[in-house]
Amino acid sequence: MSTADNKRRILIIDDEEIVLDSCTAILADSDYEIETANDGNAGVMLVKEYEPDLVFVDLKMPGISGFDVLKQIQAIDSTIVAIVITGYATVSSAVDAMKNGAYDFLPKPFTPEEFRLITKRGMEKRALVLETIALRREREMLRENFAAIVSHELKSPLGAIQQNMFLLLKELSPRLTEEQNQRLQKMMSRIDDLVKLIHTWLRDISLDFNKIKENFKPLAITSPISKAIESNAPHANRKDVQIVSSVPEPAAVVRGDEGTLTEAFVNVIGNAVKYSHVGGKVSVTAEKKDDKVLISVSDTGIGMAEEDVPYIFDGLYRAKSARNTHSGTGLGLAISRRIIEAHDGTITVQSKLAKGTTFVIQLPLVEANPHESGRS
Repeated sequence: MSTADNKRRILIIDDEEIVLDSCTAILADSDYEIETANDGNAGVMLVKEYEPDLVFVDLKMPGISGFDVLKQIQAIDSTIVAIVITGYATVSSAVDAMKNGAYDFLPKPFTPEEFRLITKRGMEKRALVLETIALRREREMLRENFAAIVSHELKSPLGAIQQNMFLLLKELSPRLTEEQNQRLQKMMSRIDDLVKLIHTWLRDISLDFNKIKENFKPLAITSPISKAIESNAPHANRKDVQIVSSVPEPAAVVRGDEGTLTEAFVNVIGNAVKYSHVGGKVSVTAEKKDDKVLISVSDTGIGMAEEDVPYIFDGLYRAKSARNTHSGTGLGLAISRRIIEAHDGTITVQSKLAKGTTFVIQLPLVEANPHESGRS
């Protein structure tokens, strides 16, 4: 944390007085505030009181070691950048230091220029970390404000327009020409699309995954999969698309929330049905592999180009192959990924243009509990 005059703070922890003095002298002409400590315990106390941006830590010190100091720095404030300085530099010690939270490693003896350079890099890292945190907070505030704007400024008036359009169509229906009736129907359809889009936006913004996790319990994976297939069946029937599932018994058991997992599967399976050709087939399979269950959803539909694949889970993004042929918001897969990741899982996709697409969802397995898991 920086001081009121924006001077950045450096703490040097080393049991050699000559090292403390030389490091302080090297940075004397720089715009930094510098504090020193000659053992690990004193250093940890100063980390709490001084709130430095950058800490240099010697690994070999009396009392607690530099490795323990690194661990405690991480526990106090994980945004503090820690750099190890030591005369006992080995590849093994460097790796261990990185594992314990060190950003970089400077072996003794070092030149003034080397010390200035690593200090500069450490401060740049600190600035980047703080900027990332600030952007994340700003994004969350924007999400909350956007939800309020969407709900009050867009949803309400659109709802009112929609209701009035229903009444207007009913009142004017006997006097409308076929062409006029079609125009009004198109207007109503577009308004309905906008209302659905707003509901999807609000759903994406309002998902509270910490609250969802409170409802996690052992769950047979067959339940959300079968419900998702059932939900998509009417659309599949209209397109003459066959949904074929293969989920072997005994069913894999995961720990999760059935409602949101079903929503994720509905989105993924619905996406496969949507982009399948008339008379096509969607395959849904589940198999246990090591400590995970792999749920695969495959279609032989329009597919997508290779350059679209990395962005398919980004909100509001739609593959080029789908833009001119199918309507949609592009939010369903983004919501699904957030749900799967909240369950400590992953979702990946492979696709080829005009060949089809396969989504693979991986979720961690838990031991089955017949009293809790249940099946639908």
